[in-house]
Amino acid sequence: MKIEVRECLLSSGADLLFSRLLYKNLKIKIYRTIILPVVLYGCETWSLTMREERRLRVFQSRVLRRLFGPKMDEVTEKWRKLHNAELNDLYPSPSTVRVIKARRMRWTWHVARMGEKRGVYRDMVGKCEGKRTFGRPMRR
Repeated sequence: MKIEVRECLLSSGADLLFSRLLYKNLKIKIYRTIILPVVLYGCETWSLTMREERRLRVFQSRVLRRLFGPKMDEVTEKWRKLHNAELNDLYPSPSTVRVIKARRMRWTWHVARMGEKRGVYRDMVGKCEGKRTFGRPMRR
């Protein structure tokens, strides 16, 4: 058993989440401790668009589907993918988009409490000086 677990841990991350050798609660811990911090690194300063929010939701549901595996349908007796509602029941933690918005609010509160001499505070509160560039605005 130790050799199988060691081989499983040495394989790639996707194979690790798809493996049947690991328990689901261990896979969830791996997801929370390794994958989510990498995805959410520096999210306090992001300006999210609707497209990026959708891509984050798709990423989270794809990882959770891989983590929980397929489900046997009782009616057709065939394996099928889990629906989003089923994923939300199995993994009740908030979505990555909600986590990002909460972290951004917390970061805004930290910046608001900073002194006026700090550069971050001046960037957030201050007005931009100078004229806008000619032409179409740059995309964020």
